[in-house]
Amino acid sequence: MSKVPLTLIGAELLRSELHRLKTIERPWVINAISEARAQGDLSENAEYEAAKERQSFIEGRIIELEGKLSNAQIIDPRTLSADGRCVFGATVVLEALASGDVVTYQIVGDDEADIKQRKVSIGSPIARALIGKYSGDIAEVQAPGGVREYEIVNVQYI
Repeated sequence: MSKVPLTLIGAELLRSELHRLKTIERPWVINAISEARAQGDLSENAEYEAAKERQSFIEGRIIELEGKLSNAQIIDPRTLSADGRCVFGATVVLEALASGDVVTYQIVGDDEADIKQRKVSIGSPIARALIGKYSGDIAEVQAPGGVREYEIVNVQYI
């Protein structure tokens, strides 16, 4: 399996979720299953079925997180020395040429992407257009509404 890029913060969030699933969620659902079993007839026991479904989800998510973390290539943006180039983990300040709007995005892994927090996935059209460019360069982004142009105002590694 190929390496999955994650920022230091993203990896810590996945570890935190994994820890919560193993120490809180898993024991809780095991207890819920045993309580539902104690109620008797399992064929018509909605609580038992719901607890089993929840257990299945939790176990699947644990396996998924362990796989991602074992294949993670963890990158600390603060230690990057890319000489002002847009790379994974960089925080990029952009100005839309059409409107003059200024936005800031950090390029992160797929699991960390959250547009509300201004974090875009490395696989997104905007990140693909930015990778390898420097401050002052123009990036053309293929958006659903057509091509949009952005000037890269600043690249930071924070």
